[in-house]
Amino acid sequence: MTDSELRTLLEMLRREASDRTDAIASTLTALTHDRSSQSDDDEHDPEGVPLSAEWSRLSGVLEGAREELQQVDDALARMDAGAYGVCANCGERIPLARLRVRPFAEYCVPCAEKLGR
Repeated sequence: MTDSELRTLLEMLRREASDRTDAIASTLTALTHDRSSQSDDDEHDPEGVPLSAEWSRLSGVLEGAREELQQVDDALARMDAGAYGVCANCGERIPLARLRVRPFAEYCVPCAEKLGR
């Protein structure tokens, strides 16, 4: 996989993460609006989950999507700076096999394991 192919993959991942972030944020905004019009005692839909539980779940999913988007943006910035594919801890090259699986990887596998990432 060439640098150009890795950039294309990162750009595709960025679009997907951005679209997902926008969609979840929109759903969360609508749910927040729905929550504001109901009392705490009346928020449970007998056919589904309480609005507060859904709000909490969507908030977590949104945070994860935003984190993924940031990781991809950081990887693209490293690529532009010429530091992409170099472990941020030990300075060794990150194996291509790892970058194929996790194109926004910042650490080689040994350093990621050591750092708990």
